[in-house]
Amino acid sequence: MRSTMFLAALTTLLFSSLVSASSHHHKRYCHSVCNFDSAESPQCWDRHHSLETNWYDSIPDTGVTREYWLEIQNGTAAIDGVERVVLIVNGSVPAPTIFANWGDHLVIHVHNALADNGTSLHWHGLRQNSTNQHDGVASITQCPVAPGDSITYRFRAEQYGHSWYHSHFALQAWNGVFGGIVIHGPASAPYDEDMGILMLGDWFHNTTDALWGSASTGLPPRAQNGLINGTNVYGDGGKRFETKFTAGKRHRIRLVNTAIDTFFKFMIDNHKMTVIAADLVPIKPYTTDVLSIGIGQRYDVIVEADQGEGDFWLRAYPDMACSAENEMVNDIKGIVRYDAASHTDPASSAYQYTEDCHDEPMSSLVPYVAIDAQAPAATESFSLGYAVNSHGMFKWTLDGQDFLSDWGVPTLQQSLADVSVFEQAQNVIQLNEKNAWVYFVIENGASALGLTHPIHLHGHDFFVLAQKANANYTSDTALQLKNPPRRDVAMLPANGYLVLGFITDNPGVWLMHCHIGWHASQGFALQIVERASEIPPMCDADSLDSTCANWKKYVEAKEVVQDDSGI
Repeated sequence: MRSTMFLAALTTLLFSSLVSASSHHHKRYCHSVCNFDSAESPQCWDRHHSLETNWYDSIPDTGVTREYWLEIQNGTAAIDGVERVVLIVNGSVPAPTIFANWGDHLVIHVHNALADNGTSLHWHGLRQNSTNQHDGVASITQCPVAPGDSITYRFRAEQYGHSWYHSHFALQAWNGVFGGIVIHGPASAPYDEDMGILMLGDWFHNTTDALWGSASTGLPPRAQNGLINGTNVYGDGGKRFETKFTAGKRHRIRLVNTAIDTFFKFMIDNHKMTVIAADLVPIKPYTTDVLSIGIGQRYDVIVEADQGEGDFWLRAYPDMACSAENEMVNDIKGIVRYDAASHTDPASSAYQYTEDCHDEPMSSLVPYVAIDAQAPAATESFSLGYAVNSHGMFKWTLDGQDFLSDWGVPTLQQSLADVSVFEQAQNVIQLNEKNAWVYFVIENGASALGLTHPIHLHGHDFFVLAQKANANYTSDTALQLKNPPRRDVAMLPANGYLVLGFITDNPGVWLMHCHIGWHASQGFALQIVERASEIPPMCDADSLDSTCANWKKYVEAKEVVQDDSGI
């Protein structure tokens, strides 16, 4: 009864929050050089902020706090026509989208109504500047939230664009605990219609918990399907995702790859895409037929409805050179209709593409606000490898060490207790210099099985300085220092290397990991303790300790055993 009443109450509150978010997102103020009533002036925002604003230096002060209530529950769903156990957020998969304006404050209350599972929510790609405690990573910035317990996340929308939030507890995200984030702000090209978030993901007819046993000791599981905004057909069941284009109008689509183990090639037959942002970084617009989207990556595209009429396939092809096998590899499709009354399947043809697992070219991802990389104060190098432990479990390693962190003893809590010597398995890199440039060189050589990996860094946008497949990194490797791409997920190429740069401008404990869910659980991660002495004043130690105390009680009562890396 308690859970039902809570869900009814939070549904009402969530609805009011969504209405509030929608009612503000077109707000504009006068500016001498901008016409805010024109769709041709998307670069403008308010009197003091525009597309040219460097958000590392200046953020709008909206004075607005947006509050959301989310409840995570057990459930069942037939997302593609095949019923299975899922985890639902406010009654749905995917979870509700969080809306805000650039500069807003967000307060998000999360209640764990699961029967037998901890949880946490991570706000992917949001820098959490001065709010490290609210990054939402089990074993790193918090203990898992125990069943029956609640947590409140508080942070500011310092960036704009779109992203997603997801559980960062074990493999829970891919049982249904994920949703979108839209932060309204300027854009680098004009558009007429905002079509919202379009999530691309893979799907299994069993839970990730049930699949973990075989995944942890052998090959990744085969996916049964792929989803477009949480739906697709399978056999005679399920339904296609459909959307309507208005002829002659320009449509903004906010793409997210939410998969556990699939790299997508995205296209809309007979239509070009103008790409205007990569992750949460606005870029100089460029046009393409096919877009490569790694796990965790986001792209904003504008599609002009220039076909006049008709029905067209919208396609998400798994790149099988770096994705789990999928029964529906050629049938992860939605439909774009110019006439909403049409019910005809499209007869359109796909664009050709190459299966190469490569990011979009670095030369295409030119940040609109230009920032050059500087010489590093420190360079850290890591060599990817693997091992099989005494229990037959496969582990990914960096410099020979797989990652392991204790759910019940998060690194942030250790840092607040002045711990400065960490366990080797925690893979901690300590960076204490303020506002220093640091380079990470990640090498993916022959000893790492020749696979491609999406690398995600929390707490920072990184600068992609070099990225190449089938090559060795040397001291002579050329680095792109002039306005290189900035983002928070980049592909580590097979048999190659990835060089990242970032600035130590955000005190906290930050995770870096492969975003293939199986690989993160198998230990492909490290963490950064950044400017440790400055972390305590930013944290609410009592709240952190309370969550951990409740988790400890649950673990002791239920004899919970951690069987993965902790993240």
